[in-house]
Order: sequence, then structure tokens, then C-alpha cells
Amino acid sequence: MKINNSIQQLRDLSFQVRKDVIRSLAEAGSGHLGGSLGLADIFTVLYFNILNHDPQRPDWKDRDRLILSIGHVAPVLYASLARAGYFPIEELQTLRKLGSRLQGHPGKDHGLPGLELSAGSLGQGLSVAVGTAISGKIDNKTWRVYSIHGDGELQEGSIWEAAMSAAHYKLDNLVSLVDRNNVQIDGNTKDVMNLEPLADKWKSFGWHVLNCDGHDLKDIILAYEQARKIKEKPTVILAKTHMGKGVRSIEDNHTWHGKAPSVKQADKFIKELEQNG
Repeated sequence: MKINNSIQQLRDLSFQVRKDVIRSLAEAGSGHLGGSLGLADIFTVLYFNILNHDPQRPDWKDRDRLILSIGHVAPVLYASLARAGYFPIEELQTLRKLGSRLQGHPGKDHGLPGLELSAGSLGQGLSVAVGTAISGKIDNKTWRVYSIHGDGELQEGSIWEAAMSAAHYKLDNLVSLVDRNNVQIDGNTKDVMNLEPLADKWKSFGWHVLNCDGHDLKDIILAYEQARKIKEKPTVILAKTHMGKGVRSIEDNHTWHGKAPSVKQADKFIKELEQNG
């Protein structure tokens, strides 16, 4: 099933997802906060507007496939899955704990419903997405493949091998999104390994390129709707985001790439979320 929500409903859900991320990380005492907060609006749009999926039937054969390549932002995936009804919301507080189904990086062998990929090593997700899309084409399936990538992840060579394959096989059933926050674990992407001209790179590899504001819900929806209309080639959405979005005191600060807030900090951050609307 595909769920369609109003912009206000989506806004409320993304706000709740951000709160879930902050609380679960504070409880765990470790994890990746910045990217998870930055992707909350995109994941909310996917699970509550774009994806054709059924939380009651996570292995439904006709579901759209979401491949999370940047496994370290698992907290935002878990929060979205819980809010969509894949498992109890209370389970979010078991993040990274011994025996939990919610480990630091998603693992299919932990038994959590709704996962398509065990993620961790950056650069692998696009290859998986391409292979999945090819299988869909071979079997004449109508479901689509969506993948999520970090901009720092694009420094991996395997990404571009997969990108070349996707264009070669004309995978118009594949839509990839790049979290373009310009920040990675060691600093700004332009300083670590400059990616520009990024749009031109994707175009030269045979992809249709779209741009969107990764925090404007209408703009995100429009980009995904436009991607559905593209034929004979894969589409990549370059989504401009801010690491730590919603908590202004940490926005765009790369030191929050892989750091969890204390309980006291979590209370402060949630107050900032509420003040920022």
C-alpha cells in the first residue's frame, strides 16, 4: 500500500522522528546523530508518501525496495520504521544494546522487519540497488528501487562502477538520493575530497539528475514524482541538507557526525526542536 499524508502530517511525523532519534541515541550513549537528523524529512516522505509498502507484510513481493547504503544513519531508519508500524516504538530505546534488533548498523540477521540490506561498508549500497533493479527488470516487476547515499560516500570508487552499470542497463526503476550536506566525519567534503562538479559527474555517467531542498517536504515529494516519469535511465536526486537539522546549535558541525548526546543534551536538543517548529 502507498500512504499519502498532508504536508502538515508529514511535518509532524518528521518532528517526531527527530525526537525519536535524539532519545534513542541518548539512551544508547553512542551512535550517529548529525546525519540521522539531517535525513529525517527525506525518510518521512519516503515512508509516509512515496514508498509502496506494507508494515503488516514486510516481505510482500510487490513492495518497493529501500536500500540504505549509509548504514551509520540507522537511527533515522529505525525511527521511521517504528513510526510506520513495523515494530513497537518503545523498541527504539534498545538501540545498540546487547541482543537488540536495532544495532549500530542495520543487520538483516538480527530479525528486524523492513530491512533490505545489512549495511556498514560505505560504497556497497548502490551495487546492491543496481542488482535489485536489474532483477526487477528481468522479471517485469512494477516495484521500484530507492537508495540513499551520503555525499562523502561518493568518494568510494565502487559507487561509480555501479553508476555506470545502472545507466548501461537503462534502469529507470532505480532512484538514488544523495544526502548533500557537504560534511563528512573528518570535515567538509570539499576539503577531504572535493566532489564538484557533482551534478555533471552523474550526468556524464548517464543518469538523470534532479536537485531538491532536503528539508522542504513539497520539494522532496516533487523530486520523487518527477523521477517516476523518467524513462530509459536511472535518476539521482541531489538533496541539499544540513547535518543536525532542527538542532541549530549543532547544525553543519562535523564533530556531531558520530556522536551521541547525553541525557541532559538530549533534553536541550529537543527543546531546540520545539522552538524551531
